[in-house]
Amino acid sequence: MVVHPAVREQLEQGSPSSPSRRAGSKTKYLRKARMYYVYILRLSSNKFYIGYTNDIDRRLKEHKNKKSYFVGRENNFELIYFEAFNDISLAKDRERKLKQYGSAYHGLLKRLKFL
Repeated sequence: MVVHPAVREQLEQGSPSSPSRRAGSKTKYLRKARMYYVYILRLSSNKFYIGYTNDIDRRLKEHKNKKSYFVGRENNFELIYFEAFNDISLAKDRERKLKQYGSAYHGLLKRLKFL
């Protein structure tokens, strides 16, 4: 599995995991928000796979271990893009828009310079 250098940089930065403190009150810890990711893989056949998950590292390992039918048939893939959402419905909506292969899909691929 290969991760595009720009995407690798974003993954390494990650989200802050340290607890936050509210001003003017006792120390209160805020729960870490669950994140949902929409991601695009470029397969060795030059096709693209679009998916969403709540754990991108786990999902990429599943793809690598051929636990996904579509990606499992491919020899190699590269994570080229992902978006993070704090609401599952937003992530599902974005995935659906991209999978319709309309202007959202083509605009994103053009911006990523794959079209």
